[in-house]
Amino acid sequence: MRQADSEPVDAWLALVNAPGVGPRTVSKLLAHFGSPTAVLQASAERLTAAGLKAPAIAALKTPDQAGIDAILAWAAQPAAHILTLTDPRYPAQLAEIPDPPPLLYVRGDAGLLGEPQIAIVGSRNPTPGGREITRTFARELTDFGLLVSSGLALGIDGVAHTAALERGRTIAVLGTGPDRVYPASHRDLARRIADAGVLVSEFPPGQEPLAHHFPRRNRLISGLSLGVLVTEAALKSGSLITARCALEQGREVFAVPGSILNPLARGCHALIREGARLVESAAEILAELAPLLRSVLAAPATGTDVPAPGQSSDALDADSRRLLDAMGFDPVAPDELIARSGLPAQRVASMLLTLELSGHVSSVPGGRYSRCRVG
Repeated sequence: MRQADSEPVDAWLALVNAPGVGPRTVSKLLAHFGSPTAVLQASAERLTAAGLKAPAIAALKTPDQAGIDAILAWAAQPAAHILTLTDPRYPAQLAEIPDPPPLLYVRGDAGLLGEPQIAIVGSRNPTPGGREITRTFARELTDFGLLVSSGLALGIDGVAHTAALERGRTIAVLGTGPDRVYPASHRDLARRIADAGVLVSEFPPGQEPLAHHFPRRNRLISGLSLGVLVTEAALKSGSLITARCALEQGREVFAVPGSILNPLARGCHALIREGARLVESAAEILAELAPLLRSVLAAPATGTDVPAPGQSSDALDADSRRLLDAMGFDPVAPDELIARSGLPAQRVASMLLTLELSGHVSSVPGGRYSRCRVG
C-alpha cells in the first residue's frame, strides 16, 4: 500500500470513523481547521463551536486505535490501497462532486479510477433483451477505450462487468467494505475484477451491506464517471437514483428506449422525458462525450488506446491510415468512405469517432467528415 499524502492515514481514519462525521461534516471541518491532524488537535470547545456533538468529540479525542490498526493491516495486503482526498491518486472526477468521500478503499489497480469511465446500470431482473443490449454496449464502449463501471449488483450490473472483462477492464463500486462481496453469488466476478480492474468503496473493511449504503454507492458510481447509461429499469429503481445523482453532478445521462409493453422500459422512458439522451448505439454515446474526452486526451497520460490530439498519422494503425487516405480533405459521407476503403461499416463508425477525438478528422453538417491537416 503506497500512501502519497503528507497527512498520516491514521489521522484520516480517526476523523472519518467518528460517529456522525460523514463526508459533508469532514468537508466543513477541513475547511475550518485545514487538515485531519489539526482537527484531532483542536480543543473540545473549538470542535463544539464547529458543530460537532459530544460523541464525535469523544471519539476524536480517544480514537479507536484497534479499529484503525485493523484497517491499516488490510491496506498492507498486496493490491490494497487507501486513497485520501489529498492523495494524488484520488480521482479528479470524483473530487469535483459536492462533499466527496474523504477516503476510498481500493482493491486492484488504483490508477484506473482516474481514467475516463462510463457507468452502466439497470434492473436487477432484466429481460433477455435487456441483457443482450447491455452486453453490446459494454463491449463496444470498452472497445472505444472507455472503462465501464457499475455497482456489482445482480442483473444489468453483473452483465456490464462481465462483458467489459471480455474486452478489457472494469470498475466495481461497492456498497460494502472492500473485503466483502454483495451479493455473495458475485464473489468470483469480484475476484476477476480485482485481478483485471478495480474494486472501490467509501466504506472501510468489515462493513456489511446495509440499506443506507447503496444510495451513497450510487452517488460514487455517477461521480466517478463522465456519464451514466441506463439500459433497462423499472420506474422505482436504484438505477434511477444513480441517474439523478449524475444529473445533479453535471454528468451526462443516457437511456435506451424499449417497448411500451415492457415495464422495465418505463424507467428509461421516464429519464428520457426528464432530459436524458436517447441512445441506440455506443457510437452515439462516444459522440456526446467527445468534448469531455478531448480534454482528458490532452493530458500527458490517459491510459486509453485512443490517439492523443495532433498525433501524426504515421503512428496510427493500418486501417486508420487507410480510412484517412480514402477520405481526403473534402467532406464525404460515411457510406462513401465504406465503399472507398472496403472496411466494414461498424469499423468505419468506430474509427471515425476515434479519429475525430484525436484531431485527425472533423465532422461537418449533413453527417459528413473531412480530414484535418495534421501529420
